Amino acid sequence: MKRPSVFLAYTDYELKSYYSDAGLAALKQSANVVMNQSGRVLEGKELAQAAAGCEIILAHRSTPGLASTFENAPDLVAFLRAAVDISTVDVEAASAQGILVTRASAGFGTAVAEMALAMIFDVARGISKARTAFAAGQEPVLPKGLQVSSSSLGIVGFGVIGRQLAKLGSGLGMRVRVADPHADPEALGEMASSFDEVLAESDFVVCLAASRPETRNMFDRAAFERMKPGSSFFNLSRGELVDEDALEAALDSGRLRGAGLDVGRAPDQKPSPRFIGRPDVVVMPHVGGMTPQAREHQTMDTVRQVAAMAAGKVPPQTVNLAQAHRLTRLGIQAGELAATGAQA
Repeated sequence: MKRPSVFLAYTDYELKSYYSDAGLAALKQSANVVMNQSGRVLEGKELAQAAAGCEIILAHRSTPGLASTFENAPDLVAFLRAAVDISTVDVEAASAQGILVTRASAGFGTAVAEMALAMIFDVARGISKARTAFAAGQEPVLPKGLQVSSSSLGIVGFGVIGRQLAKLGSGLGMRVRVADPHADPEALGEMASSFDEVLAESDFVVCLAASRPETRNMFDRAAFERMKPGSSFFNLSRGELVDEDALEAALDSGRLRGAGLDVGRAPDQKPSPRFIGRPDVVVMPHVGGMTPQAREHQTMDTVRQVAAMAAGKVPPQTVNLAQAHRLTRLGIQAGELAATGAQA
């Protein structure tokens, strides 16, 4: 079988922070690895030029998969995203060129759920507010702290993270309610609630919904006005689910006690600058899934995908397998593509 060449699009910082040494060593066992030497996030035609001669581009979430990359990469067979989110990958453009797109599976449920709980404890007890005041030489004047174990937790979205957060919240003794029209009612059980019920009855509302056209700006001015006065809002899903003007207004008015944001509308889905420095907002730079266990899970997903292609096999976690005719260049037979195409 042909030994493929992989262009690892990660910057030095991203490589150190997100792709493990063990994963890189394992990747090199199956493929020739070409590093991104630019020191920058590459995209478009520039990415295609840097990856010239490589059959595979392995991309961190910061690297988009644009039509201009796929149209200018005659050697490219597959574009691997080392994350679940492929919203910045033009799958239609890749398919038009016969290029496979893959994604990683979700291995960060526990990590992000724990981050949500950390933010909840911070806002409930005013930890960031107190630290900000002390750092400014002031004596903090804080509202009475909330006891998390006797509070209500509302979760919007019952995916991998939502299920784990519900489990952790219930274990603490919190009253957990979940809104997700796509979830199995039996799995939700007594936690099942409508979106309006979650907003009106929860001390802490956590946005974990999937990003779809219908969920864009689902947390708008009307939604924040329906939230319980003195409650708090947390977003660990996607920035586009929240109308940031409406969130800022709800915080400024005092209707919300506070907020926690691991995502936002800044580049790479990081929280927007307007919320950085606010003592009533706990801000993290899109690192909810950054634990060694979660990082290694997604790293090794990409290793397994490359190893499969190097062995002439269809990799796991494909997105557009039925259109990826360039896979035959790696010795993956048309018969196998047809047999597994239904899983694409």
